[in-house]
Amino acid sequence: MSVTTNTSNGYNLPTGVTDLARDMYGLHMEVFWICVGIAVVVFGAMIYTLVKFRHSQGAVADTGMLHSTKVEIIWTIVPVIILVVMAVPAAELILKQEDTRNSQLSIRVTGYQWKWEYAYMDAAEGVDFFSTLARDSNFARQLDSGIDPNTVPNYLLEVDHPLVIPSGTKVRLLLTSQDVIHAWWVPDFGAKRAAIPGFVNELWFKVDPGKEGIYRGQCAALCGRDHGFMPIVVDVRTPDDFKKWVDAQKAAVKQAALPAPAAPAPAAAAPPPTAFALPN
Repeated sequence: MSVTTNTSNGYNLPTGVTDLARDMYGLHMEVFWICVGIAVVVFGAMIYTLVKFRHSQGAVADTGMLHSTKVEIIWTIVPVIILVVMAVPAAELILKQEDTRNSQLSIRVTGYQWKWEYAYMDAAEGVDFFSTLARDSNFARQLDSGIDPNTVPNYLLEVDHPLVIPSGTKVRLLLTSQDVIHAWWVPDFGAKRAAIPGFVNELWFKVDPGKEGIYRGQCAALCGRDHGFMPIVVDVRTPDDFKKWVDAQKAAVKQAALPAPAAPAPAAAAPPPTAFALPN
């Protein structure tokens, strides 16, 4: 039985279960601490200056210092160095995000108002289904439904058919849309990309082995009236369990494609009763 998994503490980015997600988290924290250091230096200098040289202590403004080449060089070079320190790992991460080579499983994802279609390729060719908001959530969200949303498990974050993928496998998604712009987003994968009508976007992720479970996301582009009711659920399984699931799905597809059994032939009509003439 898969369990729901969430690597966010609610106050920060999730550490995630993929290399990309961890790299994003690491870059985020690096930039965060750089910003904290800048804030400490800048606000520390401001507070010290305001306290040390306040007018009540007899401080007099120095009107003679109108220009300092040395100061201007320093406050130009230091920000440039800081930007380079942040830009180099950011550029490396962007290139890594765009590298979809050597993917082991490709899935075509099509956004609709307001559901997703998943069409598998490669070894899972032929598996194709829609994923929509679960019925209990859909009933509970209706006006005057009388259902308390707190009683619905994973309210508005559950679907009828989740996307199933194997762990330890590089999965490539080919994203497009049938109507308006959508965005496929699962925070724990570090994966978010727009699905645009008439255009194919790509993204990839590789969930770590041992991190099997249920991961949730949502459409991240305002796509119309029911935008808030378009969740994404991914069921990560071991490669063996994924193969069994694919075989079961293919068997179901073959069974559905079989012709319906012929209807039994109608029973032969009974002969009409023989008429006899009555004597006069």
